[in-house]
Amino acid sequence: MSSLRLPIETSHLVLRPFERADCDAVARYHTLPSAQRYVDRPTRYPEEVSAAVAIMRKQVELHRPGDILSLAMVRKGDHALVGQVSLKWSDATSGQGEVRFLIDPAHSGRGYLTEAISAMLDLAFSHFRVHRVMVRCDGRSHHSIKLMQKLGMRLEAHYREHALFQGEWDEELHFAMLDREWKRDSKVLDLPLRDRVA
Repeated sequence: MSSLRLPIETSHLVLRPFERADCDAVARYHTLPSAQRYVDRPTRYPEEVSAAVAIMRKQVELHRPGDILSLAMVRKGDHALVGQVSLKWSDATSGQGEVRFLIDPAHSGRGYLTEAISAMLDLAFSHFRVHRVMVRCDGRSHHSIKLMQKLGMRLEAHYREHALFQGEWDEELHFAMLDREWKRDSKVLDLPLRDRVA
């Protein structure tokens, strides 16, 4: 496997490593109550956001199980940071990975997540040779459910009332896809050939 070349470009986004200067943009969506259930540690205050960005700045490659590749979703043209997408290498023996995502609600509904998650799936299957990728989403988020279906992912589990979060029962869906199910001819992506591994 060749080394990963960053950034990655899609039709409307540049997916790049995080930078120190990203803290304010990340805080706009990371500190929202609706985002707290999806972050690894609380990010309600500026110092917590700074700590989260510092960690994500180091997550630029997958070398061993447990590693995470975290990329900022930056809009072409005005270079606005609109969200983040990550790929976690969960298990080496069975080739398992997980894609996670967060988007600033001010920029949702414009197809950015479709492009970013597609790029991460392509990276997982074509570059890192992952066998199966799963994605979790809120069972009440119709937009996320439609997005997973659009990407061709299969609903594998629905966890009803499996955790309490801020006094509410959480509904979590798990979608997944195998490497042979990924459509590599997707027109969503505009990845340079050098970033694809044959």
